[in-house]
Amino acid sequence: MNFENLNINEKTINGLKTMGINEPTEIQKVVIPAALNGENIIGQSETGTGKTLAYLLPTIEKIDVSKKEMQCIILAPTHELAIQINNTINELKKASALDITSISLIGSANIKRQIDSLKAKPHIIVGSAGRILELIRKKKVTAHTIKTIIIDEVDKLLDKNNLPAVKDIIKCTQKQTQVMMFSATLTGKTLDIAKTLKEDIKVISVKNNKVNENISHNYIKTDARKKIETLRKLINATKAEKILVFNNDSYTTNTAIENLSASKIKIATIAGNNKMEERKKALEDFRKGKIQVLIASDIAARGLDIKGVTHVINLDIPEDPKDYLHRAGRVGRAGETGDVFSIVSDREESIIKMHEKNFKISIVEKHLYKGNIEE
Repeated sequence: MNFENLNINEKTINGLKTMGINEPTEIQKVVIPAALNGENIIGQSETGTGKTLAYLLPTIEKIDVSKKEMQCIILAPTHELAIQINNTINELKKASALDITSISLIGSANIKRQIDSLKAKPHIIVGSAGRILELIRKKKVTAHTIKTIIIDEVDKLLDKNNLPAVKDIIKCTQKQTQVMMFSATLTGKTLDIAKTLKEDIKVISVKNNKVNENISHNYIKTDARKKIETLRKLINATKAEKILVFNNDSYTTNTAIENLSASKIKIATIAGNNKMEERKKALEDFRKGKIQVLIASDIAARGLDIKGVTHVINLDIPEDPKDYLHRAGRVGRAGETGDVFSIVSDREESIIKMHEKNFKISIVEKHLYKGNIEE
């Protein structure tokens, strides 16, 4: 099956080819026809399998460019993911010479500027649920013209913090508005909540709960007090150009940045309480190769797709299998290979065994010796 069979127009197909995309992925093959048919969908597929284009392609196909009105809302749980989705729209727009318009609206940005930008009535609005709901209530986002709502990383957006805003946004739109939801992981609880948001939700799953076979999994044991020093040695030993480090403790993140910067390692963070502009710059510098190491929290890195990342390092090993899966999914994308390293203390070694059992993978113990990684 190709994109022509999926009723994607020729201009868009040529644009996809320019972007190096010639064949649809499995999730795209199933989602696109259902989406074009106007069905309400909850789609589940592993990280790196093309979920973003699975919903963007049919959405763009249905945009009526002759109308200068807002037609689609895309909700994302983080500023970084919202910007990434909007960048993908712009990349596809440029490659395909499409007349669609879009904007990203995030909570920490200047609302007056956003209101000014909305006067142009962009076809697609990407952003955080809280800010979009605020702008709907101010009558700056015209909810009655919205034909499609997309909820990316739905397992996060239907948690107790985000669910009220998501519900209110859907209630503000027309009854016939199409709702599509997507995630790499989907619990029974999330699915139950999703089914209350819209009638006749079609569940599409091409997920097998396996970690990508292109990824190798490793761990290094060290004293808990020596984790940052071990991280420094591991970064140097990998000789990698782009490394994503996961850590959810802001104190440890700040300490790591101080120590690694002192060792001349180019590093930045999108974790913690950094200002939005600082996080945006850090992410852009990492994409462009200006920095070697980016420290991220699980929330900040949701859905991020950064080309050229070859290594993920867990400074804190996640106990939740879903978090390990999401982290590992930042490498080995689009057929590339990748390496995941977890730096663990003696008491954390049991978590390694749990993930081995859960995902039926081998996580190999490695050692650092004279600047090299050895078994």
